[in-house]
Amino acid sequence: MSKQVEFFFDVGSPYTYLAYHQLPKIAEARQAEIVWRPILLGGVFQATGNHSPVEVPAKGKNLLVDLQRWARQYGVAMQMNPHFPINTLALMRGAVAMQMQGPDELQRYLAAIFGAMFEQPRNLNVPTEIGAVLQQAGFDPAAFLAAINEQAVKDKLKSDTAEAVERGVFGAPTFFVGDEMYWGQDRLHFVDQALA
Repeated sequence: MSKQVEFFFDVGSPYTYLAYHQLPKIAEARQAEIVWRPILLGGVFQATGNHSPVEVPAKGKNLLVDLQRWARQYGVAMQMNPHFPINTLALMRGAVAMQMQGPDELQRYLAAIFGAMFEQPRNLNVPTEIGAVLQQAGFDPAAFLAAINEQAVKDKLKSDTAEAVERGVFGAPTFFVGDEMYWGQDRLHFVDQALA
């Protein structure tokens, strides 16, 4: 496959969760490869002066309604996590660590974490809850803890987040097809067109 779409994501973003379900369908239909790019959304916000929609009262009020509309549109099960916002530093280091182990491990990990974030919400601010979710999904929580504390993992998440900011990313999900940037899961039809 020569066509590629880069997917900059953070598991704490509910709109990223929606894109996580839709982008693979688009990529498959267009015979394109997804390049999974874990980033730390908090770091992006800090660098760009952007904020989570829930921090803007008028946006936050509309957020739940909007998310449910999109979830229905896509036929995706979704519940807003009552513990939102979640500090995703450990979770995104985990995504980097799993990606280093291979694409299958990353996908298994994302299925478990997104499930615990937006399908059957758990308090992923609590390390023991993360451990329980991972154990349930067949991961070794102690190995996970060791992996997310490796300097190479920390450095990769930092450098990929910095690269995202340099390329103009200010939120998640963000997609690149070549040099063209598309922000937000509601722009996926443009990603589809670009891949066509």
